Amino acid sequence: MSRLLSKIKAPNDVKKLAANELPELCDEIREEIISTVADNGGHLASNLGVVELTVALHRVFTLPEDCIVWDVGHQSYAHKLLTGREEAFSTLRREDGLSGFPSREESDCDPFTTGHSSASISSALGLSVAKALAGDPGHVIAVIGDGALTGGLAYEGLNNAGRINRNMIVILNDNAMSISRNVGSIARYLSYVRAKPGYLNAKDSVEAALCRVPKVGEHMAAEVRRVKNQIKKNIFNTTIFQDLGFNYYGPFDGHDLRTLTSVLTMARDMDKPVLIHIRTYKGRGYKYAENAPSVYHGLAAFDREKGAGEAIAKGFSHAFGETMCTIAGVNEKLCAVTAAMESGTGLTDFREKYRSRFFDVGIAEEHAVTFCAGLARGGMIPVFAVYSTFLQRAYDQLIHDGALQHLKIILAVDRAGVVGEDGQTHQGVFDAAFLRTVPDIHVYAPTYYDELSDNLDDCIKGENHLYAIRYPRGKELYRPENYTLSGKPFYVFGTEDASATLVTYGRMFSFACEAAETLEKEGIKRRIVKLNRIVPIDPKAVEAVLRCPTVLFFEEGVRQGGIAEEFGAMLLDRNFRGHYEVHAIENGFIKHAPMFRTLHKLGLDVEGMVNAVHTALQIAEKKDGKAVSI
Repeated sequence: MSRLLSKIKAPNDVKKLAANELPELCDEIREEIISTVADNGGHLASNLGVVELTVALHRVFTLPEDCIVWDVGHQSYAHKLLTGREEAFSTLRREDGLSGFPSREESDCDPFTTGHSSASISSALGLSVAKALAGDPGHVIAVIGDGALTGGLAYEGLNNAGRINRNMIVILNDNAMSISRNVGSIARYLSYVRAKPGYLNAKDSVEAALCRVPKVGEHMAAEVRRVKNQIKKNIFNTTIFQDLGFNYYGPFDGHDLRTLTSVLTMARDMDKPVLIHIRTYKGRGYKYAENAPSVYHGLAAFDREKGAGEAIAKGFSHAFGETMCTIAGVNEKLCAVTAAMESGTGLTDFREKYRSRFFDVGIAEEHAVTFCAGLARGGMIPVFAVYSTFLQRAYDQLIHDGALQHLKIILAVDRAGVVGEDGQTHQGVFDAAFLRTVPDIHVYAPTYYDELSDNLDDCIKGENHLYAIRYPRGKELYRPENYTLSGKPFYVFGTEDASATLVTYGRMFSFACEAAETLEKEGIKRRIVKLNRIVPIDPKAVEAVLRCPTVLFFEEGVRQGGIAEEFGAMLLDRNFRGHYEVHAIENGFIKHAPMFRTLHKLGLDVEGMVNAVHTALQIAEKKDGKAVSI
C-alpha cells in the first residue's frame, strides 16, 4: 500500500505531511492513477498532468470551505484521492463506484457535478459572489485548461469576473492540448505568452525587493508600478486576461510544487481577481502517455506494461469517417467540421486527405453550427461531427442559424444513446427529443454501417434542410440474415397478423430482432417496425400498426418529448383502439456503468423486450378494446 497516500483519509490531511514528503506523495498518486485506469479505463493523460497542481491546491486551501471547480472534471482523479476517497478509488468508473468526473453525490469537496467544458469560470464566479453575499470568507478556484478556453462561455465568465472585481482565482492549466491538439488563435496566443515569462517573473522579483527597503521601499515600488504601467500602456501589449480585469501571473512550471504553493498562497491573499497561468505536460510520469497524450486522453482498460497502443476502433465513428472520405473524393463541396473531436468522430483521415475542407473550431459547438451556416450559405455542404451530449449546447443555433435560414447543414451525431462509463454528463439520451422540436429538420437513426453511409449520401444529395444522423458509440450489433436496406423512411419486419408489434429505431432494432426470434420460438406472432427516419415520422409507419392489438415502442432516449410519445399521439389521432406502451428512459440522468449493463437495467435489451411483450399481452387480454397508453 502507498505509504503516504494511505494517510490521506479526509480532506485537508495532506496539510499534515512535511514539505519534503510531497514529491513522494505525487509519485504515489501517479502510480495509483495509472494502475486504476489500466484496470478500469478512464482519462489518464490529463490526470497525470495535474498531480503537483492538485497537491499544491490542497496544501494552500481548506476544503470544503474553499471550493475547487474543475472545468470538465476529467482531471480530478488526484483531487478524489486527496479528499477521502482513496479506499474507494479502485471502483472508479465501475457500476456503483466512483464517477470519473466530480460528483456532488460523492463529496462536499465537489461543488458541482461536471463533465462539459468551458463552464468552470462562470459557475465559480456565481459561487464566489454567493459566498460574499452570505459573509462566507471561503475562496473559490476555477481550474480550466487551455483547450476549454476555445469555448466562448469561458470568456463570458472571464469578462463578468473581471468586472465584478471579486477575489476569485482562475488557474489556466496550459498543456497545449484539449483532446485533439489545440487549434486557432487562442492556442497561438498562449504560445506567445509562454514565450515571454521572464518579464512577468522579473517584475514581481523587483517589486518584492523594493518593498523590503526600509521606510521608502513601498513608495518606490508603487512609483515603479506607476511608471511601468504607463510604459506598458504606451508601448507594450498587456495579456488579454489583464485587459479583462485580472491580475495575471505566469507562466509557471506546473510541476514545481514549491513555486505553485508560493504562487497560490499569494493569490489566496489578494483582494482582486487573479489568473495564474501554469504550464503542464499531459501524461507526466508515464512514458506512453507522454509520447501520445491524445491516445491516452480517454481509453479502455489496458496493459500498463505494454501500453494501450493506437489501434483504431472499427465502430460507427470509423464508418462515418470512411464514408466522408469516399464522398469528398467526388464532391468538392463537402466540408467536415468538428469541435476538438477530430479523432473521436473519425475524421483524422479526412483531415489528412482534404485538409482545406477540414475545420476544427475548438470546443465551440455553438460557433460550429453557425460557422456551418456560413459555409452552407456560400455554397458548401458542411457536415458537423459532434457527440450527442455536446450538441446540446448549440440548440439556439440549430433553430436560428440553421433551420430558420433553410440551409443544408448535416449533423453527424456521434455517441447517441447510452455511452457507458463516462456517466451522467455524457449520456446521449436527449438529442432525439430536442431535435424533434426544431422546425423542418430531418433526423435519421441508422442501425448498421451501410445505413449510416446511405443516410449521409442521401442528406448530401437532398434538398436544403437541416439534417441529423444519430448513431451510437461502438460497433453495430446483431443483423438478421434476411435484412436488406430499404432506403425508405421505415421498414416493416415480420408477420402482418402479429399479436404484438415492436416499434423502434437505431441500435434498439438489433435487440428487437433477437427478441422477436425468442418470441417466435415461444409461438408468439410478432412484428417489428423500424423507423429509419425518426423526424418527421412517416404517417404510413403509424398506419402499419393501426390494426395490431398490442404495440410497444422501445426508445434509447428520454421518454418526455421523445419519438415514442409522438408516435403514440399519431396513433391516437388515427383512432387506434389497441394497447400502446412506451419503454424509454424515465430519468435522463443515467449513472456510469457498462453500456450493456445499463441497457439491461433500463429494460432496453433483448431480455427486457421479451419480458415487456409478455406483460403487455397479459394486460391486453384484460382490456375491453379501448385505447390504452402506458
